[in-house]
Amino acid sequence: MKRRLLLGLAAGVVLALAPAGAAEKNSAETYRLLNLFGDVFERVRNDYVEPVADQELVESAINGMLTALDPHSAYLNAKSYRDMQVQTRGEFGGLGIEVSQEAGFVKVVSPIDDTPAHRAGIQPGDLITHLDGESVQGLTLNEAVDKMRGPPNTQIKLTIRRGTKDPFDLTLTRAVIRIQTVRHRIEGTIAYIRITQFNEQADAGLKKALNDIKTELGKKLNGVVLDLRNNPGGLLDQAVAVSDAFLDQGEIVSTRSRRPEETQRYNARRGDIAEGLPIVVLINDGSASASEIVAGALQDHKRAVLVGSKSFGKGSVQTIIPLPGYGAVKLTTARYYTPSGRSIQQVGIAPDHEVKVAKADTPEGAQPSQENRRTEASLPKSLKNENGPAKAEPPPAPAKAAPPGNAARPPADHEGLRRPSDDPAQDAQLQKALELLRTGAVRPPSR
Repeated sequence: MKRRLLLGLAAGVVLALAPAGAAEKNSAETYRLLNLFGDVFERVRNDYVEPVADQELVESAINGMLTALDPHSAYLNAKSYRDMQVQTRGEFGGLGIEVSQEAGFVKVVSPIDDTPAHRAGIQPGDLITHLDGESVQGLTLNEAVDKMRGPPNTQIKLTIRRGTKDPFDLTLTRAVIRIQTVRHRIEGTIAYIRITQFNEQADAGLKKALNDIKTELGKKLNGVVLDLRNNPGGLLDQAVAVSDAFLDQGEIVSTRSRRPEETQRYNARRGDIAEGLPIVVLINDGSASASEIVAGALQDHKRAVLVGSKSFGKGSVQTIIPLPGYGAVKLTTARYYTPSGRSIQQVGIAPDHEVKVAKADTPEGAQPSQENRRTEASLPKSLKNENGPAKAEPPPAPAKAAPPGNAARPPADHEGLRRPSDDPAQDAQLQKALELLRTGAVRPPSR
């Protein structure tokens, strides 16, 4: 309610500051158009071939208004808003299993370590046939996942079919499951850290990952690969925090809205968790938004070398405006700029070393070729770049059904995130990054 009052007050102030005639004209035109909406609403309500709920009509109208602005503004109903909060918080009440769908059943891809599913002995390949005695056949994967999720300390009974054995029941108690957005491993004497999404766990996960590697390698550690490929973005403050982790000073990013006085600048604080070690950042056309903020900041400060292919090119900021009792509005409110002042909207960030990948070498979830490249510039009604038109991109390939884990919200009771390539030797972009670090081609920053 406060938000609505503030917006209403702002509109009133604008009208009051305008010349009297202009204010009256704007007001009259606005009410005329609102009457038009009311007339159409009543006509649909009364004469459409089938009854339609008022809420459905109004929500569709609101969503139509927002999606007509740009590809990233939208209305979130109450359920969509809750799902988005799960994504950004990075935790939920559930069982801790990565799942897909097979033959109408829920198939276990893998249990997550130290979760109720893992402790109960659920195994990869298990088929979940019933939830609390009700068959999962006929349910979508998301519907089945919604049933498995729930408040911590509540129970659910799963009927499991394992190979040729007779089906059996397991009763599990839900717990808080944290989405693992940061994964890491050691490549010789180099730290490989992959961030798959910028939710609330990203910065803490990065610091823990690098600390674990430092503990294992000690002074043998001589470089860091930060993999942001196919990372669609997330929270602005997490992008700032991850950038800040590697920078000692200087601007990280600035955001500019339609009002110059609302420009915001985010600056780094002293302290580099990599302690000056050389860094290579991996990007591709699936690296968007918050990923591009990090890549752009580290590139502009010459703190890291970028390897891969040009990023997606989403240089806009969305604000989530809650609507108590309904859901929320996701509204594009600003553009962001890298420390050098460049906008990457529709343009993307070009790597310092471009490495194209063949289809056989493409990490899971990546686009295999330029012909299939989908970018911000290819989206209808995408915001223009203030510095000039972007180079035209080829039309995107026809959409295919997304595999589990590639949806906007996790389609499964798990982190719902892409994993790094299972075979690093077949990952040409990663191999280039390792080569640059091992040969000393990437130098530590001067101090």
